[in-house]
Amino acid sequence: MKIKQLLLVALFAFATQTLFAQELEKSFDTTHYGRNAAVGKYADIRGFKMYYETYGKGQPLLIIHGNGGSINNFLFQIPYFAKKYQVILADSRAQGKSVDPKDSLSYEMMADDLNGLLDHLHLDSAYVIGWSDGGINGLLLAIRHPDKVKKLAVTGANLWPDSTAVEPSIYKWAMSMNKAMTDSLKKAKSPSAAFKNEAKINHLLSYEPHIKLSELHGIKVPVLVIGGDHDVILPQHTLLIAQSIPKSDLWIIPNSGHSTPVFKRDQFNERVSEFFEQPYRVIEGMNRLR
Repeated sequence: MKIKQLLLVALFAFATQTLFAQELEKSFDTTHYGRNAAVGKYADIRGFKMYYETYGKGQPLLIIHGNGGSINNFLFQIPYFAKKYQVILADSRAQGKSVDPKDSLSYEMMADDLNGLLDHLHLDSAYVIGWSDGGINGLLLAIRHPDKVKKLAVTGANLWPDSTAVEPSIYKWAMSMNKAMTDSLKKAKSPSAAFKNEAKINHLLSYEPHIKLSELHGIKVPVLVIGGDHDVILPQHTLLIAQSIPKSDLWIIPNSGHSTPVFKRDQFNERVSEFFEQPYRVIEGMNRLR
Protein backbone atom coordinates (compact mmCIF):
# COMPACT_ATOMS: atom_id res chain seq x y z
CA MET A 1 0.00 0.00 0.00
CA LYS A 2 1.40 3.39 -0.97
CA ILE A 3 2.47 5.62 1.93
CA LYS A 4 0.73 8.89 1.14
CA GLN A 5 2.14 10.83 4.04
CA LEU A 6 3.81 13.74 2.27
CA LEU A 7 6.82 14.09 4.49
CA LEU A 8 7.38 10.36 4.56
CA VAL A 9 7.33 10.30 0.78
CA ALA A 10 10.17 12.79 0.76
CA LEU A 11 12.18 10.78 3.26
CA PHE A 12 11.71 7.52 1.41
CA ALA A 13 12.58 9.19 -1.88
CA PHE A 14 16.03 10.08 -0.61
CA ALA A 15 16.67 6.49 0.41
CA THR A 16 15.21 4.47 -2.44
CA GLN A 17 18.62 3.50 -3.84
CA THR A 18 19.45 1.38 -0.81
CA LEU A 19 18.51 -2.24 -0.36
CA PHE A 20 17.22 -1.42 3.11
CA ALA A 21 14.74 1.13 1.77
CA GLN A 22 13.57 -1.27 -0.93
CA GLU A 23 12.91 -3.98 1.62
CA LEU A 24 11.20 -1.44 3.86
CA GLU A 25 8.81 -0.31 1.15
CA LYS A 26 8.10 -3.95 0.36
CA SER A 27 7.16 -4.48 4.01
CA PHE A 28 4.61 -1.66 3.83
CA ASP A 29 3.23 -3.06 0.58
CA THR A 30 2.77 -6.61 1.84
CA THR A 31 1.76 -6.20 5.48
CA HIS A 32 -1.77 -7.26 6.43
CA TYR A 33 -2.05 -4.43 8.95
CA GLY A 34 -4.60 -1.90 7.76
CA ARG A 35 -6.40 -4.46 5.61
CA ASN A 36 -6.86 -7.38 7.99
CA ALA A 37 -10.36 -8.74 7.34
CA ALA A 38 -10.13 -10.93 10.44
CA VAL A 39 -10.01 -7.96 12.84
CA GLY A 40 -10.98 -4.90 10.77
CA LYS A 41 -14.24 -3.18 11.67
CA TYR A 42 -16.14 0.03 10.99
CA ALA A 43 -17.71 2.25 13.63
CA ASP A 44 -20.22 5.06 13.05
CA ILE A 45 -18.31 7.99 14.52
CA ARG A 46 -19.56 11.57 14.29
CA GLY A 47 -21.02 11.38 10.80
CA PHE A 48 -18.65 8.95 9.03
CA LYS A 49 -17.60 5.33 9.21
CA MET A 50 -14.21 5.01 10.90
CA TYR A 51 -12.16 1.93 10.04
CA TYR A 52 -10.20 0.41 12.91
CA GLU A 53 -8.31 -2.71 13.90
CA THR A 54 -7.38 -4.11 17.31
CA TYR A 55 -4.60 -6.49 18.32
CA GLY A 56 -3.51 -8.12 21.58
CA LYS A 57 -4.87 -8.03 25.10
CA GLY A 58 -4.21 -5.88 28.13
CA GLN A 59 -4.46 -2.18 28.88
CA PRO A 60 -5.76 -0.24 25.85
CA LEU A 61 -3.15 1.53 23.70
CA LEU A 62 -4.32 3.88 20.96
CA ILE A 63 -1.81 4.50 18.14
CA ILE A 64 -2.45 7.41 15.74
CA HIS A 65 -0.96 7.80 12.25
CA GLY A 66 0.14 10.96 10.46
CA ASN A 67 -1.08 13.04 7.52
CA GLY A 68 -2.34 10.91 4.64
CA GLY A 69 -1.21 7.76 6.41
CA SER A 70 -3.04 4.71 7.67
CA ILE A 71 -2.90 1.85 10.15
CA ASN A 72 -0.16 0.07 8.22
CA ASN A 73 2.36 2.82 9.02
CA PHE A 74 2.82 1.08 12.40
CA LEU A 75 3.75 -2.38 11.16
CA PHE A 76 6.85 -2.22 13.39
CA GLN A 77 4.91 -1.18 16.50
CA ILE A 78 1.81 -3.40 16.35
CA PRO A 79 3.45 -6.81 17.01
CA TYR A 80 5.73 -5.32 19.68
CA PHE A 81 3.05 -3.58 21.74
CA ALA A 82 0.35 -6.23 21.16
CA LYS A 83 2.36 -8.52 23.47
CA LYS A 84 1.40 -6.32 26.44
CA TYR A 85 -1.49 -4.10 25.34
CA GLN A 86 -4.79 -4.11 23.54
CA VAL A 87 -3.54 -2.11 20.56
CA ILE A 88 -6.18 0.03 18.84
CA LEU A 89 -5.47 1.69 15.50
CA ALA A 90 -7.81 3.62 13.21
CA ASP A 91 -7.63 5.29 9.84
CA SER A 92 -8.28 8.95 10.64
CA ARG A 93 -11.16 10.82 9.04
CA ALA A 94 -10.79 11.16 5.24
CA GLN A 95 -7.72 8.91 5.25
CA GLY A 96 -7.16 5.24 4.55
CA LYS A 97 -10.45 3.35 4.67
CA SER A 98 -12.23 6.05 6.70
CA VAL A 99 -13.96 7.88 3.86
CA ASP A 100 -15.43 11.33 4.55
CA PRO A 101 -16.45 13.41 1.50
CA LYS A 102 -17.23 16.57 3.44
CA ASP A 103 -15.15 19.67 2.73
CA SER A 104 -14.06 20.47 6.27
CA LEU A 105 -11.22 18.77 8.11
CA SER A 106 -9.29 19.80 11.22
CA TYR A 107 -7.10 18.26 13.86
CA GLU A 108 -9.74 19.10 16.45
CA MET A 109 -12.28 17.05 14.48
CA MET A 110 -9.92 14.10 14.37
CA ALA A 111 -9.15 14.29 18.10
CA ASP A 112 -12.87 14.28 18.82
CA ASP A 113 -13.26 11.31 16.45
CA LEU A 114 -10.71 9.35 18.46
CA ASN A 115 -12.56 10.21 21.64
CA GLY A 116 -15.69 8.88 19.95
CA LEU A 117 -13.91 5.67 19.00
CA LEU A 118 -12.85 5.06 22.61
CA ASP A 119 -16.45 5.67 23.68
CA HIS A 120 -17.62 3.22 21.01
CA LEU A 121 -15.25 0.62 22.43
CA HIS A 122 -16.48 1.39 25.98
CA LEU A 123 -13.00 2.42 27.08
CA ASP A 124 -12.69 5.12 29.70
CA SER A 125 -9.03 5.82 28.90
CA ALA A 126 -5.98 4.56 27.01
CA TYR A 127 -2.27 4.97 26.60
CA VAL A 128 -1.63 6.92 23.40
CA ILE A 129 1.14 7.05 20.78
CA GLY A 130 0.99 9.63 17.99
CA TRP A 131 3.34 10.13 15.05
CA SER A 132 3.54 13.46 13.16
CA ASP A 133 -0.07 14.61 12.65
CA GLY A 134 -0.97 11.74 14.96
CA GLY A 135 1.14 13.44 17.61
CA ILE A 136 -0.85 16.62 17.10
CA ASN A 137 -4.05 14.61 17.47
CA GLY A 138 -2.66 13.02 20.61
CA LEU A 139 -1.90 16.39 22.17
CA LEU A 140 -5.38 17.64 21.29
CA LEU A 141 -6.96 14.49 22.70
CA ALA A 142 -5.17 15.17 25.99
CA ILE A 143 -6.28 18.82 25.87
CA ARG A 144 -9.90 18.33 24.79
CA HIS A 145 -10.61 14.97 26.45
CA PRO A 146 -8.13 14.73 29.33
CA ASP A 147 -9.95 11.85 30.98
CA LYS A 148 -9.26 9.64 27.96
CA VAL A 149 -5.44 9.69 28.14
CA LYS A 150 -3.39 7.71 30.68
CA LYS A 151 0.02 8.60 29.25
CA LEU A 152 0.99 10.04 25.90
CA ALA A 153 4.02 9.64 23.62
CA VAL A 154 4.28 11.94 20.58
CA THR A 155 6.96 12.05 17.91
CA GLY A 156 7.40 14.71 15.22
CA ALA A 157 4.47 16.86 16.37
CA ASN A 158 4.18 20.62 15.91
CA LEU A 159 1.99 23.32 17.43
CA TRP A 160 1.73 25.69 14.48
CA PRO A 161 2.56 25.69 10.75
CA ASP A 162 5.47 27.99 10.04
CA SER A 163 9.24 27.97 9.65
CA THR A 164 9.81 28.41 13.39
CA ALA A 165 8.36 24.93 13.84
CA VAL A 166 9.10 23.21 10.52
CA GLU A 167 12.53 23.14 8.87
CA PRO A 168 12.37 26.14 6.48
CA SER A 169 13.15 24.32 3.23
CA ILE A 170 10.59 21.60 4.02
CA TYR A 171 8.04 24.23 4.99
CA LYS A 172 8.62 26.07 1.68
CA TRP A 173 8.33 22.80 -0.25
CA ALA A 174 5.08 21.83 1.49
CA MET A 175 3.55 25.27 0.88
CA SER A 176 4.51 25.25 -2.81
CA MET A 177 3.09 21.75 -3.23
CA ASN A 178 -0.12 22.83 -1.55
CA LYS A 179 -0.39 25.91 -3.77
CA ALA A 180 0.12 23.83 -6.90
CA MET A 181 -2.60 21.42 -5.82
CA THR A 182 -4.97 24.24 -4.91
CA ASP A 183 -4.41 25.91 -8.28
CA SER A 184 -5.05 22.62 -10.08
CA LEU A 185 -8.22 22.09 -8.08
CA LYS A 186 -9.53 25.53 -9.05
CA LYS A 187 -8.81 24.94 -12.73
CA ALA A 188 -10.35 21.47 -12.84
CA LYS A 189 -13.86 21.42 -14.30
CA SER A 190 -14.93 18.33 -12.40
CA PRO A 191 -12.18 17.18 -10.01
CA SER A 192 -12.44 13.64 -8.74
CA ALA A 193 -13.44 12.91 -5.17
CA ALA A 194 -9.98 11.44 -4.55
CA PHE A 195 -8.24 14.62 -5.76
CA LYS A 196 -10.48 16.86 -3.65
CA ASN A 197 -9.81 14.68 -0.64
CA GLU A 198 -6.04 14.80 -1.14
CA ALA A 199 -6.20 18.59 -1.48
CA LYS A 200 -8.15 18.77 1.78
CA ILE A 201 -5.53 16.71 3.61
CA ASN A 202 -2.65 18.70 2.12
CA HIS A 203 -4.30 21.96 3.14
CA LEU A 204 -4.44 20.65 6.71
CA LEU A 205 -0.72 19.86 6.58
CA SER A 206 0.18 23.37 5.38
CA TYR A 207 -2.14 25.59 7.43
CA GLU A 208 -2.79 23.78 10.71
CA PRO A 209 -2.55 23.25 13.67
CA HIS A 210 -2.88 26.27 15.95
CA ILE A 211 -2.24 25.02 19.47
CA LYS A 212 -1.46 27.58 22.17
CA LEU A 213 1.25 27.02 24.73
CA SER A 214 -1.33 27.78 27.42
CA GLU A 215 -3.28 24.72 26.25
CA LEU A 216 -0.22 22.52 26.78
CA HIS A 217 0.10 23.91 30.31
CA GLY A 218 -3.23 22.29 31.11
CA ILE A 219 -2.18 18.74 30.16
CA LYS A 220 -2.06 16.77 33.41
CA VAL A 221 -0.82 13.37 32.23
CA PRO A 222 2.83 12.48 31.65
CA VAL A 223 3.94 13.04 28.05
CA LEU A 224 7.04 11.71 26.29
CA VAL A 225 7.95 14.27 23.62
CA ILE A 226 10.11 12.77 20.86
CA GLY A 227 11.88 14.16 17.81
CA GLY A 228 14.79 13.31 15.58
CA ASP A 229 17.81 15.59 15.76
CA HIS A 230 17.34 16.06 11.99
CA ASP A 231 13.54 15.97 12.08
CA VAL A 232 11.44 18.15 9.78
CA ILE A 233 10.09 19.50 13.06
CA LEU A 234 12.90 21.63 14.43
CA PRO A 235 14.44 20.30 17.68
CA GLN A 236 13.94 23.67 19.36
CA HIS A 237 10.21 23.43 18.65
CA THR A 238 10.10 19.91 20.08
CA LEU A 239 11.91 21.26 23.15
CA LEU A 240 9.31 24.03 23.45
CA ILE A 241 6.52 21.46 23.46
CA ALA A 242 8.21 19.49 26.24
CA GLN A 243 8.92 22.62 28.29
CA SER A 244 5.27 23.65 28.06
CA ILE A 245 3.83 20.41 29.46
CA PRO A 246 4.03 20.11 33.26
CA LYS A 247 4.89 16.39 33.31
CA SER A 248 7.06 15.77 30.28
CA ASP A 249 10.15 13.85 29.28
CA LEU A 250 12.11 15.00 26.23
CA TRP A 251 13.87 12.56 23.91
CA ILE A 252 15.79 13.86 20.90
CA ILE A 253 17.00 10.83 18.95
CA PRO A 254 20.50 11.17 17.46
CA ASN A 255 21.03 10.64 13.73
CA SER A 256 17.28 10.56 13.08
CA GLY A 257 14.78 12.33 10.87
CA HIS A 258 11.00 12.41 11.06
CA SER A 259 10.32 8.67 10.73
CA THR A 260 11.42 7.59 14.19
CA PRO A 261 8.91 4.67 14.44
CA VAL A 262 10.38 3.25 11.23
CA PHE A 263 14.12 3.92 11.06
CA LYS A 264 14.65 3.95 14.84
CA ARG A 265 11.93 1.41 15.58
CA ASP A 266 13.77 -0.73 18.15
CA GLN A 267 14.86 2.26 20.23
CA PHE A 268 11.45 3.86 19.79
CA ASN A 269 9.48 0.81 20.91
CA GLU A 270 11.69 0.13 23.93
CA ARG A 271 11.76 3.73 25.16
CA VAL A 272 8.01 4.30 24.76
CA SER A 273 7.26 0.99 26.48
CA GLU A 274 9.52 1.95 29.36
CA PHE A 275 7.83 5.35 29.65
CA PHE A 276 4.38 3.77 29.85
CA GLU A 277 5.41 1.14 32.40
CA GLN A 278 7.43 3.22 34.85
CA PRO A 279 6.03 5.89 37.19
CA TYR A 280 6.72 9.44 36.05
CA ARG A 281 9.74 10.81 37.89
CA VAL A 282 9.82 14.44 38.95
CA ILE A 283 13.39 15.79 39.00
CA GLU A 284 13.63 19.11 40.84
CA GLY A 285 16.01 21.07 43.00
CA MET A 286 19.13 19.24 44.10
CA ASN A 287 17.90 16.08 42.40
CA ARG A 288 18.98 17.71 39.13
CA LEU A 289 22.56 16.95 40.18
CA ARG A 290 21.93 13.21 40.04
